Amino acid sequence: MSVGAIILCGGKSSRMTVPKATLPFGRETLLERVVRICAEELSPIVVVAASQQTLPPLDEQVLVTHDRRAGRGPLEGLSAGLAAIQPFAEAAYVTSCDVPFLNPEFIRTLVDRLDTHDVVVPCDEKYHHPLAAVYRTSILPDVEALLAQDRMRPLFLFDAVNTLRIRTTQLRHVDPDLRSLMNLNQPADYFAALELAGLHASPELRERFQSD
Repeated sequence: MSVGAIILCGGKSSRMTVPKATLPFGRETLLERVVRICAEELSPIVVVAASQQTLPPLDEQVLVTHDRRAGRGPLEGLSAGLAAIQPFAEAAYVTSCDVPFLNPEFIRTLVDRLDTHDVVVPCDEKYHHPLAAVYRTSILPDVEALLAQDRMRPLFLFDAVNTLRIRTTQLRHVDPDLRSLMNLNQPADYFAALELAGLHASPELRERFQSD
């Protein structure tokens, strides 16, 4: 089965105060890092950006598409990504651009569980992780139908199609600390992730947040 990746980076980053996709993480940006990690397992890679969004330089093989309507959440990005990747892949791992510790083995484990399902999504007691899940490209009409009805919660999609929910505890054998699910929502998260990775946040970088 051919499996690609869809990386959503068109969110407003309102809590972060600066665009997440362009934040430096070592010698690459967050978006470049997630693209690189996904490319270890998956092809092609589709990046879904907001209209007029500025992106860091990406490999020419990365496909870039855009949300058709702003402010409509992850289902809008999923729709654009599935439409772009459908000619090339039967399924796609979908992620945000702010997960610097995404583990290729974590991705592989979810892909291996797809089998006859339409979606494989990690969940814990209270929360599903729609941006750490595998989707068949054939569910695009289901996504578009929900958007047309303004039913934009991913949970509506999971209830509408054949979804396998995997407890996050079942994924600890490949990702003991579940760092693949560690997304960065605000500056404190970002600086903590840099420290965890052994990277230095320069005074100029810290000042960038203060000025914004």
